[in-house]
Amino acid sequence: MVPESHPRRRVLGGLLAAGAATLGATAAATGASAAAEASDAEAPDAARTTAGTRPTVVLVHGVFADASGWNEVIARLLKAGFPVIAPANPLRDLAEDSAYVGSVVDTVPGPVILVGHSYGGEVITNAGRGRANVKALVYVAAFAPDEGENALGLAEMFPGSRLPGALLPRPYPIPGSPDPGIDGYIDPAKFHDVFAQDLPPSLTRVMAAAQRPGSVVGLGGPSGVPAWRTVPSWYVVATADRVIPPAVQRFMAERAGSRVVEVRGASHVVMMSRPDSVVRHIEAAYRATR
Repeated sequence: MVPESHPRRRVLGGLLAAGAATLGATAAATGASAAAEASDAEAPDAARTTAGTRPTVVLVHGVFADASGWNEVIARLLKAGFPVIAPANPLRDLAEDSAYVGSVVDTVPGPVILVGHSYGGEVITNAGRGRANVKALVYVAAFAPDEGENALGLAEMFPGSRLPGALLPRPYPIPGSPDPGIDGYIDPAKFHDVFAQDLPPSLTRVMAAAQRPGSVVGLGGPSGVPAWRTVPSWYVVATADRVIPPAVQRFMAERAGSRVVEVRGASHVVMMSRPDSVVRHIEAAYRATR
């Protein structure tokens, strides 16, 4: 166990609330209409006829990448007739990030399926609370904390994460404060092995260069009352995940009463390497809640 005062533990608190790749930034005020236009432009006629009756899928990314990691999932959902919004997760503070994603959900007039990857799971756990239009939560190799928990405590429950030895902290200035903040990255030399070992190295080199960091202090805050207590949930377990150990994922999924699918051999970025499996689980959530 790493001591509380150890610098690595401070960094890990923010970084294990992580995620990889995700979706292109969409402003809250325009996201719904943009998703609808994309659906009309790309979906076949048969899918368009049902798009208006399907819930909007809101995909929330985590730390260590931009939102583009959801691209293959987005393309498949649009083809199937689902409106999609992929907001840019600020990655600054759990409470603020959850409030921001919640504000996006509030702009959607109909039902919503909230989907979170890695740290994005913490965000949907809080953003989905108390919003009547949120009909399902889908966790994709994600943290699903209970009240008062954070990613560090959950990730340490079982061994297996390679993230602690790959962390790269970088200070950044905080206006009005004499002390800098700390952003957490994955060392680019270790990115492929830790984060996305089932993707081509040529792709993971680009992902490592473009990764978005998370504020260590901000992302280490305790989670609130979880939405999964009142909202049905689904969970995609990545069995070869080297960031969130599969045993941790199974524990969280069982505790939340989630309906689980295990994707054999999938890395932490299962939504990139196995997008069909992720989309099928989102569709299962839709069928069960419509």
